[in-house]
Amino acid sequence: MTTVTHPLTPRAAAPPFGRAATAMVTPFTADGELDTDGAQRLATHLVDDGGCDALVLSGTTGESPTTTEAEKETLLRAVVEAVGDRAKITAGVGTNDTRHTVALARSAERAGAHGLLVVTPYYSRPTQEAVTQHLRTVADATGLPVMLYDIPGRTGTALSAATLLRLAAHPRIAAVKDCGNDLLKSAKVLAATGLAYYAGCDEQILPLRALGGAGCVSTAGNAAPRAVCAVLDAYDAGDTATAARRQLALVPLIEAVTGGETPGAVTAKALLNHLGLPAGPVRGPLLAADAALTARLVDALRTTLDRTADTDTAVPAAVPG
Repeated sequence: MTTVTHPLTPRAAAPPFGRAATAMVTPFTADGELDTDGAQRLATHLVDDGGCDALVLSGTTGESPTTTEAEKETLLRAVVEAVGDRAKITAGVGTNDTRHTVALARSAERAGAHGLLVVTPYYSRPTQEAVTQHLRTVADATGLPVMLYDIPGRTGTALSAATLLRLAAHPRIAAVKDCGNDLLKSAKVLAATGLAYYAGCDEQILPLRALGGAGCVSTAGNAAPRAVCAVLDAYDAGDTATAARRQLALVPLIEAVTGGETPGAVTAKALLNHLGLPAGPVRGPLLAADAALTARLVDALRTTLDRTADTDTAVPAAVPG
């Protein structure tokens, strides 16, 4: 076994949005209404049983495009009430309308959020200067720390390294959820700023951590939170060989949940429903996973947990049915 002892960086010692966050689905009832009781039960499971020290609500996995402002606030209040004393709760507030995003940010602050996730404006594809002004305006609107969300595959606009360097100077812009698939850019910004980097793509959890990242915002963590936490646990203990083994064990699940054309909200909910945890249906235009996809997802989860459940981790191997 290769064991490397390394000091924790200031970034790792006090990550502003927690260390192991799940991008939590938004549970709905069978008739498609917000399930606040289910949200509280799922949040409690992810934190108390799954080991997550943070949750991100109303992101893409949380079906933010199809939940109302009132639903977002109700969901946030419910989850803060359930686990806000033992986990960082970050609210997704980003839209492609600056005024609307500011309004959502202020609503989230009133509802008790610990931080804000703000995606770059999508579809309209603003210039880097326009993006910079948008994000600064949102950061100025509340007293909460901001995690920038760089996901050009969905928004059509990447945050350039130069833009990130400029935004890092803002006193409340503290972190980046990195789905840019550009480790060179991430490394350049990490080396030059105090921004806390969170892997937004599960396959990047260990690579980004090794570069000095703060942790992850995981989609796969909905179904396998302890397996995700186990990667960071091993690396932070200095056991890089075990960390690598655990990251590789996640590959079947990551590929099944986020590696295809089906959105993570659909795949995560299919797994949670199979596990008997609160999730419910997805809202249109999304379509629920069919039986064949669900079977592939369950098989991938079983494979990952079988590979991860070893003598030095508490990750369970059993998957029902």
